[in-house]
Amino acid sequence: MQKVTGIGGVFIKAKDPKNLTAWYQKHLGINFGEELYTNFKWNNSEAGVPGNTVFSFFKNDSTYFDPSLSAFMINFRVDNLIELIAALKEEGIETAGDLVEEEYGKFSWIVDPEGNKIELWQPYDDKL
Repeated sequence: MQKVTGIGGVFIKAKDPKNLTAWYQKHLGINFGEELYTNFKWNNSEAGVPGNTVFSFFKNDSTYFDPSLSAFMINFRVDNLIELIAALKEEGIETAGDLVEEEYGKFSWIVDPEGNKIELWQPYDDKL
């Protein structure tokens, strides 16, 4: 019997859920409904490969989430990372670290108003 088939959602505690929802909607284009949630339904049919979502654990002493003090980090897939980071910088959004290019995509990081680090990933779908 299969027990888990994928990630069903990411849930974050927030000091001000409405304000944080508005920030994510304004700066990352994530549309939330009145209930303060959204569903991502996607299939990467343009690249001819199925999409995937990573679920992973890090050691407690990992510095990968720095400067955030949160015990989690969200990774969002994006289409054009360089263009998005440039636009976010123009909007005054805090970045964390330099753009990194790996064999499976480009990565960059921003910090939301409550100090949570967000990973932005432009995948090379042919490498997944």
